[in-house]
Amino acid sequence: MPALIYIHGFLSSPSSHKALQVKQWLADNRPDIDYHCPFLTVYPDEVKVELDTLVQSLLEKGPVYLMGSSMGGFWSTYLAETYKLPAVLINPAVKPSMLMPSYVGMKLKNYHTDDSYMLEQRHIDQLRELVPSAILHPQLYWVLLQTADETLDYRLAQALYGDAKLLIEEGGDHGFVGFERHIPASIEFLESQTI
Repeated sequence: MPALIYIHGFLSSPSSHKALQVKQWLADNRPDIDYHCPFLTVYPDEVKVELDTLVQSLLEKGPVYLMGSSMGGFWSTYLAETYKLPAVLINPAVKPSMLMPSYVGMKLKNYHTDDSYMLEQRHIDQLRELVPSAILHPQLYWVLLQTADETLDYRLAQALYGDAKLLIEEGGDHGFVGFERHIPASIEFLESQTI
């Protein structure tokens, strides 16, 4: 049975708007695809172990597709490059270790839950080790970008994923306005890239 892993963003959760949209669309249109959206902390070592374990277990049952927004796009890239899996990225974070130092020592609270976190420098270092210097399998990606993303500079993703399939929309925001329009085409893309 094919599986789709939706990876939410930093301080987000499986209750994020786009995660719920994908979950509902699959339930209505593609119940044959097994949906997964793990709740992830902000700690890179924990996230890496959890995602690696999930992917490895799902690969024993069938194809695995990835979809990730913002920080989830960063983690989707790690998994896509490691396991050669197709991925749809929505306004992905490219070098989160550059943005995170300002959060070190601050109390961080999840947007949807009561969970709170405290980042240390070692967490930034763990993230930095996972940043790809280049995308080795560009054919595996479809990258959705909006130019008015207020959190991330879309041009960083445009440069890193330059050889991949890109959709760049003028305006929008970090949450990607109108994302639901692209869900059907996203699933088609993921299925077309299955090796």
